[in-house]
Amino acid sequence: MATFSLTSLLTFLSFLLVLTTTEFATAAAVATTNPAASFIRTSCRATTYPAVCVQSLSTYATVIQKSPKQLVMTALSVSVDRAQSTKTFVSKLTKFRGLKPREYAAIKDCLEEVSDSVDRLSKSAQELKKLGRAGGPEYIWHLSNLQTWVSAALTDDSTCLDGFSGRALNGRIKTSIRARMTNVAQVTSNALALCNKYAGKY
Repeated sequence: MATFSLTSLLTFLSFLLVLTTTEFATAAAVATTNPAASFIRTSCRATTYPAVCVQSLSTYATVIQKSPKQLVMTALSVSVDRAQSTKTFVSKLTKFRGLKPREYAAIKDCLEEVSDSVDRLSKSAQELKKLGRAGGPEYIWHLSNLQTWVSAALTDDSTCLDGFSGRALNGRIKTSIRARMTNVAQVTSNALALCNKYAGKY
């Protein structure tokens, strides 16, 4: 079984920080040059984390244009990608040497929760693709399923974070997991808000 050192973790985190900074800079540039970005900024006002919403979606402005459905689809895709990335990261943490029993248990529980989150968000994206004629029975059914799956995924994210509460688990591993899971929870919360806004139109 492969093992990873704390140094490997810190190197990986530094790499992710560079990616995040680059992504933010790209999003800011797009927001000032693409007219469709104003639609994204306006839509993101309905979310709990509007700055995160704009930052995560602006790079896809040319795809989203002014389509509410495409906006929701993109928000869900971002959530799936972030959750999947975090799942991979947490999975690697289970192979670290020197983990305390409580740390290992919390990491394993978190891995299960984030795995469920990935599954539910993926199902949400599939439900959105199945939407039929707006206002029809099938449309309402799939839209309701979509909202249920995203809400459940958000609960999974919160449950993972709750597993690291208390001072006994303080440390770099807790900090790194909380940072990533917090971001996943924020983009998922935003996706749910955009889903609810989209549903409110019909």
